[in-house]
Amino acid sequence: MSKALTVFAWLAIAIATLALIAIPVSLQVHLIMAVLLLSAMLVIKLLDLGGNWRLLLLTFGTIIVLRYAYWRTTSTIPPYYEIADFIPGLILYLAEMYCIVMLFLSLFVVLKPIPPRGSVRLGPNDRVPTVDIFIPTYNEDYELLAGTLAAAKAIDYPADKMTVWLLDDGATDAKRSHPDPELAAVAQERYTQLRGLCEELGVSYLARPANEHAKAGNLNYGLSQSKGEFVAVFDADHAPARDFLQETVPYFDRDQRLFLVQTPHFFLNPDPLERNLRTFEVMPSENEMFYGIIQRGLDRWNASFFCGSAALLRREALEHTNGFSGRSITEDCETAIELHSRGWNSIYIDRPLVAGLQPATFASFIGQRTRWAQGMMQIMLFSFPLFKRGLKIEQRISYMSSTMFWLFPLSRMIFLFAPFCYLFLDLQIFTASAGEFTAYTLTYFIVNLVMQNSLFGRWRWPWISELYEYIQSVHLFGALLSVVRNPSKPSFKVTSKDESVDVSRLSELSRPFYIIFVVLVAALAMTIYKITTQPYQAEVTMVVGSWNIFNLIIAGCALGVVAERREQRASRRINVDRRCEVQGTDGTWLRGNIINVSTGGLAIRLPNSSGLGRGAGAVVRFTPLSQSEARELHIFVASTKSEGKAVVLGARYMPKSGKDYELIADLLYANSGTWLQRQKQRQINIGLIRGTLRFVGMALYQTGRGLGYLLRFGSSRTNP
Repeated sequence: MSKALTVFAWLAIAIATLALIAIPVSLQVHLIMAVLLLSAMLVIKLLDLGGNWRLLLLTFGTIIVLRYAYWRTTSTIPPYYEIADFIPGLILYLAEMYCIVMLFLSLFVVLKPIPPRGSVRLGPNDRVPTVDIFIPTYNEDYELLAGTLAAAKAIDYPADKMTVWLLDDGATDAKRSHPDPELAAVAQERYTQLRGLCEELGVSYLARPANEHAKAGNLNYGLSQSKGEFVAVFDADHAPARDFLQETVPYFDRDQRLFLVQTPHFFLNPDPLERNLRTFEVMPSENEMFYGIIQRGLDRWNASFFCGSAALLRREALEHTNGFSGRSITEDCETAIELHSRGWNSIYIDRPLVAGLQPATFASFIGQRTRWAQGMMQIMLFSFPLFKRGLKIEQRISYMSSTMFWLFPLSRMIFLFAPFCYLFLDLQIFTASAGEFTAYTLTYFIVNLVMQNSLFGRWRWPWISELYEYIQSVHLFGALLSVVRNPSKPSFKVTSKDESVDVSRLSELSRPFYIIFVVLVAALAMTIYKITTQPYQAEVTMVVGSWNIFNLIIAGCALGVVAERREQRASRRINVDRRCEVQGTDGTWLRGNIINVSTGGLAIRLPNSSGLGRGAGAVVRFTPLSQSEARELHIFVASTKSEGKAVVLGARYMPKSGKDYELIADLLYANSGTWLQRQKQRQINIGLIRGTLRFVGMALYQTGRGLGYLLRFGSSRTNP
């Protein structure tokens, strides 16, 4: 009886909702209804009401969004016989419908995300399975690999149950026997150097015969040469914390069909937007929305997927798919789809257990996103998730959300150029009055903002998504079209990491952004001209002109993103508190504290300088977390700063051997709690009004800075 009542209640709600969406009402009535629903949403949001109130907020928003979609479909598309208006009008309509579909797919995914799981560690009586740790590499340098290998080797796990493997695709047999003697010599030198590093650290080195099937092929060769029950995968620039296996292994004995435990990717350095706009220290990073809530939402539907690194996988499951999938260039997501379709399960742990580096230059950033976008497009073409046999309906919807998201460059470019159809060509691609635009489009726009801020505000500030999408879309638009033309053409390209921008300059990919900005400024001038000369169309012109101004603000802020600031440090410093001793020039040991560390150096607070000045060599001694005796590390004092009676030494690491990287890894990567604390400090919802004002102010400043860089570096592209 109760079940029947529940079904009846939901049916009644559905009928009432459909009536609210489709019932014909006057423009004034719709506007009043929209304002009332929007006001109710704002009250719920401002009072920070959760639970069913949150669902009510989303329900109110859904009604307004669907009313807009209904009106947009039935009343605004130009007549088909007006071809010049109809074709661009239909394209714009389809772009809007894509955004609405993505909104509802996102709502499905994140409506009730699984709460963050608490810390789970292996108990004294728990089974301890064998684990192979794979670190695939292609062209990463010695120092970067030494840090990652040392961190992996220091993981808190029985040594006889864990094997660390360096899978080196940069020194394959084919490369070392290359017909070009110079290339062969480079590969042989790399082989000798990295093999020696692995021997020093107690790591297994493996180079396969030839580079086939990129990263997936490298991982599969590692599978063929190892036999651990589980496989952990870390990118070459992703160093694990000591507790990685302690926090992930226990879940597998709870579910024998579990193939994946995925953890978030935490980054020590800013991406180009964060670095050039100087938001890294205060604003949540771009990937935090995905790892902070979307993956938890996917986890609700057993659809959290492998992200290529920071994950533990069951070998038995991988054997069912002949290893990692390699048809697309995003082998991680493709592998997860295949295993989910065969009845295997996955879970996601929302706790940073690795620290990595993300692309520092805009060109490398776009290269990485091009691979992701093309790979997801390949998955849509090769394994269309909606019709993938074996997936549950909720998994199909979840994977459609994950793959379809990467179509955003198409809609973003359409929204960018659509106003030009009216301003320059006088085409009527959106048949609506200014009043209808206000009643329907403006309320839909505001409701969309409120819904997104309610769902993602803690992890994504207002307008930042639009900025990230724009800076990618300019270059990804063509990349997506190339996949449609030839789905098998894209090839795996390794993303450059551990970079530094040693001079201020314009990015080599900056030219299209300046061209678009100039065209948008011209459209603004045309707006003013049309208002002045065609006052009878002033209302429509002002609406379209406002749309163009919004695009201009985004494009102006993007000029600051492609204006690369000088920054030599590959990663930012992380605050720590570790006791240490420093040997002074007179040979005495002085007690102090290590107060922050980075991939390149550290800061030490001492009661006095003990004769250690800038340019001096020194030795710091401390006890690693995994050991009981202190060890020594050579440093070079780069700076000194007085703090009252104390002095702070800024020093660079001066490792003498591969073993010294164990100490560097211990300082930087051992304690995952440090990363979690830093992450939480930035995850603050600043609200729509404050966020909008902040963004507009930032956009105005970055527009000026970007134009200034054009004047300074436009001809040379670099700062001498």
